[in-house]
Amino acid sequence: MDLQLRPVRESDEPAFRAAHRSMWESDRFTFGLGYQADETFSAFVERKAQSARGNPPGGLVPATFLVALVDGEIVGRLSIRHELNEFLAAEGGHIGYGILEAHRRRGYAAEVLRQGLIIARSVGIETAMLVCDEANVASARVIEGRGGVLRDTAESSDGTAIRRYDIAL
Repeated sequence: MDLQLRPVRESDEPAFRAAHRSMWESDRFTFGLGYQADETFSAFVERKAQSARGNPPGGLVPATFLVALVDGEIVGRLSIRHELNEFLAAEGGHIGYGILEAHRRRGYAAEVLRQGLIIARSVGIETAMLVCDEANVASARVIEGRGGVLRDTAESSDGTAIRRYDIAL
């Protein structure tokens, strides 16, 4: 599989905006974490680059945000939080990923997570915490397929039942 992860670029703006809109409309899932439609795209790209370098704005944790591409087309995204704050430790985890609806059931989520675990290890994470909705059976299978061990189930702040996993790196 030729899936590439890389930082979001200014040239990604049209495809990124379309992916952001599509994922929200299909799943009520945020594609572009922290993206605000009223800001310039270059400002968003720079914020993501600063965060990956360990200098996130506004009290956020350092994080790496990458787009997933196949044949040059954005098919999903990956975010790796280098450390956890109270909220992330309860219901966000170290790694979050999403695959656009039109690109699902092709193994992309498993490959994004596989590559993401390598990156997580490279930023010093020894045990990655991942979270998925209890109802998201596909995501639970992907996490378990990459060695995820169910830590527990819980209720998120919005009342959604979630599954919390650990993956030793």
